[in-house]
Amino acid sequence: MRKISICLLAAVLWLGFFVPDSMLSLREMSNNVYAASNSDFIMGGDVSMLHEVEELGGAFYEQGVEKDALEILSANGMNYVRLRLWVDPYDTQGNPYGGGTNDLQTALSLAKRAKAQGMEVLLNLHYSDFWADPGTQTKPKSWQNLSYNALKNEVYQYSKGVIEAFKQEGVLPKMVQVGNETTSGILWDDGKVGAGYNDFTQLAELFSAGISGIQDALSSEEEVEIVLHLDHGGDNRLYRWWFDEITNLGVDFDIIGLSYYPFWHGTMGELHYNMNDISNRYNKDVMIVETAYGFTLDDGDGLGNSFFEEEERIGGYPASPQGQMEFMNDLQEIVEDIPDGRGRGIFWWEPAWIPVEGANWGTEAGKLYNDDHGLLSNPWDNQTLFDFHGNVLESVAAFQYNTPDNLVKNHDFEVDGWTNTPTDWGVWTEAGSSKEAVFTESPGINGDYKLTHWSDQDYTVSTYQVIDGLEDGDYTFSAWVLNSGGQDDVYIYAKNFGSNELQQALPVSPDQWVKIEIDHITVTNGQCEIGIISYANAGNWMNIDNVKFYKN
Repeated sequence: MRKISICLLAAVLWLGFFVPDSMLSLREMSNNVYAASNSDFIMGGDVSMLHEVEELGGAFYEQGVEKDALEILSANGMNYVRLRLWVDPYDTQGNPYGGGTNDLQTALSLAKRAKAQGMEVLLNLHYSDFWADPGTQTKPKSWQNLSYNALKNEVYQYSKGVIEAFKQEGVLPKMVQVGNETTSGILWDDGKVGAGYNDFTQLAELFSAGISGIQDALSSEEEVEIVLHLDHGGDNRLYRWWFDEITNLGVDFDIIGLSYYPFWHGTMGELHYNMNDISNRYNKDVMIVETAYGFTLDDGDGLGNSFFEEEERIGGYPASPQGQMEFMNDLQEIVEDIPDGRGRGIFWWEPAWIPVEGANWGTEAGKLYNDDHGLLSNPWDNQTLFDFHGNVLESVAAFQYNTPDNLVKNHDFEVDGWTNTPTDWGVWTEAGSSKEAVFTESPGINGDYKLTHWSDQDYTVSTYQVIDGLEDGDYTFSAWVLNSGGQDDVYIYAKNFGSNELQQALPVSPDQWVKIEIDHITVTNGQCEIGIISYANAGNWMNIDNVKFYKN
C-alpha cells in the first residue's frame, strides 16, 4: 500500500457478449458451495501501524472502556492479522523510518499479541527497508551491491531466518506473502518487470528463492501457505499477463492476493469477474489482502487524506460506518461466491491507524530515505474501524456478518453446461419466438456459464423459477447482468408472492457486469416466482448470472 499517491495502471477489461471458450477451461459442473458456512473464512485486518500508534499515545475504546485494539477487533469477529515486515527500517544513525517501523521485533510482538487473542497471522515480506509497492521496490540497503546470484542467496537466507525466528517465538504464521503489490516486480532492477522489462525469469527465481527459504525453515509436520500479491484487483488483463508468466516459470505458490479499493481498482463487477477467472485459470485460491473504505469525509489530522468526495462518488457507498459495513458485506459476498470454496477471505488495511501526532506514513528519516517530499501525515485516518479518538465504529459488525442462504437452484447455470433448457429454470416464449433465444454459454461472472437471451430475429422470452416452501417475510432478489441495450423492455421480476409484481429494469452495460436487485419482496403465501424477461429486437442480448433469492 503506498502512502501518499496511487499510480494507476492503464487497462481496459472487455467482457463482451461472445467470448471464446478458450479463455476459460471448464471445471466439473457443480453448484457453488457457499463459504458462509466455512468457519475458515478469513475476516482479517492489517494492523502493522498499531505498535507505533500506541507508542505515540494512541488508545482504543469499546463502549467507553479502554481496551487492547486487537481484543476489540477479535471479539468483533476479526480472525486474522496481516503484518508487514521490513528488513532494516532505520537510517545509519538508527533513526526510524516510521510508517510503523516494522522491523522483525515489531512484527514478532504484534504476532504474539494476535495469537494471544486467538487470531492467525499472514506475514507480509516486503523485501525492502521501507514501503514497497508497484511504484517503489527498492532493495534493502545492505543488499544494494550484491551480485544477482548473491542476491538470490540473500533472499533465501533472509526468508528462512525470518520463519525460524517466528518459530522460535512460537508464532509461526499460517500464511506468508512473498513481496507486496509486486505488479512491477521486486528488488529493482534485478527483479523488475513491466515498463520495458519483459523477461520474468529473474523475478521468478527471486520468488522461488524466498519460497524455498520459507519451506526449508519448516519441519515435515509444519505448513505455511504462500501468497503472491498484486494491486488493481479489477484488472483481469493485468492478472492474466502477470500470472501467466509466473506460473509458466514454475513458481510454486498457493494463493493469489489482490488489493481492491473501489475508487482506484475498478468496479465490483470487474473484481468479481477477475477473481472468478484467475481462480479457475490457475487453479488457485484467491483472497483480498487489502481493502478499505471511508467512514467520514472529515480529516482527522487536518493534513490531507486519500479518501474524499471523489472517492466516495466512485466507490458508490456513503462515507459512513453504515457505508463501510455495506461495502464489506458486498465484498464478502463476492469472495464467498468464488466456486469450489476458493475465495479465502478479506483483510481490511490498517483499521487502527488513528490520527495520533507523529504516527505518519514516515518520519523525516524515512522521507529522506525514500526521496519523498510529500507532507508527513496520516492519509488513512478516515478509513479505519475506529473514530479519530479511538472509539470502535459500529461498522466492525461487518466482521461477524453471515451471508444469507441463497434459495435459488442452479443459480449460476453450471449444472448442464451449454443448454437451451437450464435445469430448475422454466422457459416461456411468446408466439413466434424460439426457445433457442435462451441458452447458457461461457464465460460467467461466477463459474463457467451464464444465461443469455439473444436471437437474430425479434424475440420475447422469459426464464423463471418458482421458489416455494417459503416462510412469510421480507426477501431480496439479486443478480449480476450484462446488457446490450436496444430492447423494447428487459427486466427482472418477482411475482405471485401475495402482492403486486415487482420489476427492475436492466441498465445498459455491455462490457461491465452490474449487480441489480429487487428488495422488500414481502412474501405472504409461501412462494415467489422470480425471472427475467426480454422484449427484444433482433441482435439485442442480455446475460445474467449468480442469481440469488434470500430472506432479509
